[in-house]
Amino acid sequence: MTLTTFLFDLDGTIIDSIDLILRSYRHTMALHRSNEPLPPDDMWIKGLGTPLWAQFGEITEDKQEIEAMVQTYRTYNLTHHDALVRPYEGVVEEIRRLKRAAKRLGVVTSKLRDGAMRGLRISALDDTFDIVIGCDDVTHSKPHPEPVLKAVERLGVTPAETVFVGDSRHDLESGRAAGVKTAAVLWGPFDRPHLQDLAPDYWLEKPEDLRQLYQL
Repeated sequence: MTLTTFLFDLDGTIIDSIDLILRSYRHTMALHRSNEPLPPDDMWIKGLGTPLWAQFGEITEDKQEIEAMVQTYRTYNLTHHDALVRPYEGVVEEIRRLKRAAKRLGVVTSKLRDGAMRGLRISALDDTFDIVIGCDDVTHSKPHPEPVLKAVERLGVTPAETVFVGDSRHDLESGRAAGVKTAAVLWGPFDRPHLQDLAPDYWLEKPEDLRQLYQL
């Protein structure tokens, strides 16, 4: 079936926010756990694509502490967001090309909707997507299928005509569980060996490879 609908992850797929994310985690841990060694960056990278509460849940089971960490993270992140975040080279052009091709477009992210819109504004894509699904729009975040299924439902399309484009294992697992096609981005923080076992339907080495998905 022809792909009519393209859903995108945000961080690591559309916007390069990895440095900001790591700085935000380091700042949070230095403030809340100053007497402990900082966790390695690999720990945070592994959890990219999951909500903050799940990430900090790896550090503590204290719900009040988790909430305090989340607030510290978000405050730092938003303060430095516009200075550190940029779209990946070539991504904006390809998304606009999809729009001109009359494809339905959505963002499915584990960020709050407001934070996601800020990233889209930085990329001059805030008026491009038909729908944005944030973690505050769902009960279960990625890798659960709910965010992808909600986007499909709201757009009035079927899973069979939809592809979810993302950089992390959580994206691919969410898309596969929702019954849509999956496309693995390799210009973000993860490489092919990290994602190989999930057998995505498409591999995207560079943003221009998106064209292959609607010119099949």
